[in-house]
Amino acid sequence: MNNTNTLFTGKVLFEFEELTSTNDYAIEMLAKTKPTEGTVISATLQTAGRGQIGSRWLANAGENITMSIILYPTFLMARRQFLLSQFCALAIRDMIAQHVDAAVSIKWPNDIYVHHRKIAGILIQNTLSGQFIQNSVFGMGININQVDFPAELPNATSLAQCTGSVYDLKTVRDQCLACFEQRYLQLKQQKIDLIQSDYLKHLHFLGENTRFENAAGLIFSGTITGTDESGQLLIDTKWGEQAFEPKSIRFLDLF
Repeated sequence: MNNTNTLFTGKVLFEFEELTSTNDYAIEMLAKTKPTEGTVISATLQTAGRGQIGSRWLANAGENITMSIILYPTFLMARRQFLLSQFCALAIRDMIAQHVDAAVSIKWPNDIYVHHRKIAGILIQNTLSGQFIQNSVFGMGININQVDFPAELPNATSLAQCTGSVYDLKTVRDQCLACFEQRYLQLKQQKIDLIQSDYLKHLHFLGENTRFENAAGLIFSGTITGTDESGQLLIDTKWGEQAFEPKSIRFLDLF
């Protein structure tokens, strides 16, 4: 059943019982043809789902949302591609916040958290053409009905854990696609200040003294002040404000 609450997102929908990765399938499609913008690839089970920078995405079959969306944000310069991460994170946060009374935040760069527990993750893969973006694949995993998580995911949570309810996955997926399209249209309409301010408003640990560990193993404290245009995290430390690439630091105050 196609999404009826959107203009184009999810109007073309490919549903699979099992895929290695919805992102990989979307990228294969883009290599062979030009799918309609807003095409969605959804899988009941991903056997090789991925998170940011090589990490794995683990999810039980049939209990969660694992899908990828194809867009053509050719209006966006490559140096501004972090805006894609920002609008997508906001879209998922918007959907989760419709169901959860607790604070829903974005842990930099684009994980979605309820309190200090991760409820969703995003993997965006862009193809560039010169100084502009040619196409983008937005992969997302959202924990919905799963209540038992493996020991290697000590800080995972789900909508079901947060609310005690069981959800219809297609209904929640449609809600997510509607939020996604709404935020994407904001980007297309150049409402960049709105996207950036909303992202900052919901950024996890913003303005709080937080402990981090860098790639060299150094533990330090600092206060997150925001992000720069390229998506680096800005932290005010005793050495002054410093900028960090994704995966170059680890948050120590998450449990």
